[in-house]
Amino acid sequence: MRKNSKKWVAVAGIASISLLASACGGNDPETPATNSSGGSTSGETKDITLTVATFNNFGYTDELLKEYMDANPGIKVVHTKAAESKDARANLTTRIAAGGDGLADIEAIEIDWMPELSQVEDAFADLTDPAVDGRWLEWKLNQGKTPSGKLIGYGTDIGPEAVCYRADLFEEAGLPTDREEVAKLLEGDWAHYFEVGKTFVEKSDSAWYDDSNAILQGMIGQVEAPYEDPATGDAKDLASNTEVKALYDQILSVAPDLSAHLKQWQGDWDTAFQKDGFATMLCPAWMTGPIEERSGGVEGWDVADVFPGGGGNWGGSFLTVPASGKNVDEAKKLAQWLTSPEVQIKAFNSAGTFPSQIEAQSSQDLLDAKNEFFNDAPVGSIFSNRAKAIDGIPQPFKGKNYFAIHQTVQDAIERVDVNQNTDAAASWEKALSDFKALGL
Repeated sequence: MRKNSKKWVAVAGIASISLLASACGGNDPETPATNSSGGSTSGETKDITLTVATFNNFGYTDELLKEYMDANPGIKVVHTKAAESKDARANLTTRIAAGGDGLADIEAIEIDWMPELSQVEDAFADLTDPAVDGRWLEWKLNQGKTPSGKLIGYGTDIGPEAVCYRADLFEEAGLPTDREEVAKLLEGDWAHYFEVGKTFVEKSDSAWYDDSNAILQGMIGQVEAPYEDPATGDAKDLASNTEVKALYDQILSVAPDLSAHLKQWQGDWDTAFQKDGFATMLCPAWMTGPIEERSGGVEGWDVADVFPGGGGNWGGSFLTVPASGKNVDEAKKLAQWLTSPEVQIKAFNSAGTFPSQIEAQSSQDLLDAKNEFFNDAPVGSIFSNRAKAIDGIPQPFKGKNYFAIHQTVQDAIERVDVNQNTDAAASWEKALSDFKALGL
């Protein structure tokens, strides 16, 4: 589940986290030790409370967690949910830098955090277990591993991308409304997506899309090595990064006419759902939940089985178990259950988080799933098709500097598209200055 977040350096420097890595690793993850039933190894039985920290909406409802508690007497599960991933990230990185004290027994993370978290791998328990062999898509499994091969994250969802759209606004603008016709209409590259948008805005008071940084996210997701050299891990000089600069220029050349000039997850973005603010969104499976949450009483949303440039994956999350926890073994068991195929199908039905488990993706329950809010769209089959489309798209290399560089480019776009306090050329120069300040 991928959302806007801030750089680690704004929370706790990599250096300070690294200095404390040995302290994190020095904690005994089995203290106090527990046996499989939740009792202590000394023979003294006691109840155990497991805390789970997530963000946005993982689909882990109270009813779902009660299933686990009912099946495991003596275990109480307490779920805390940050409103945005940046809040969860700030809490996680700050507490890791402090030695791990105060972390939840299970901490959810996003894929974009992995390169930096891998540098403090001793802060996390090794989740390797024969019980989960063969559970995930190979590329998803590998994303949850550190460069040394340590498995620190159990995959929850992936983010196969479609296009969500307002059929009612399409109709008013004279465009097709049937989801299969819309898929045909939008089939093509990014330039074609923007051309259709120009046709739309000529006949509508609504914008074509919500946030230019969402467009950047979709585009970067189709670039094999956007910011770093995969062979060395070294950062590419942003000043000579013509591929990223071309995307930047393309987005900001159309943004004045097509963008709603909003920033996702902010109040005005929330309000725009109720005010016909925009007609389309790049739509990873997990985005269907936030759209529905903000669109109460609004009819017309649908999902088209198409994505500019062919396919893409936005986000996807993992569950980790901090090594500093007092109930590491029981936390691992809960994390295994939460990321099991059957539970992730339930999470998909609740929040639209598309499962990363092989068995779940072939489940008829998933393939038959429909979303009533999105005009009964067959979201199971649509996002299954979108997941298959990812195979034809290179997954971006994300080294330890990916997040910081990407944030620098996002900031540049935000200054022009959202804040509107500078032009594209000046904002890019500021980005180059910010890049140099990173000292990469």
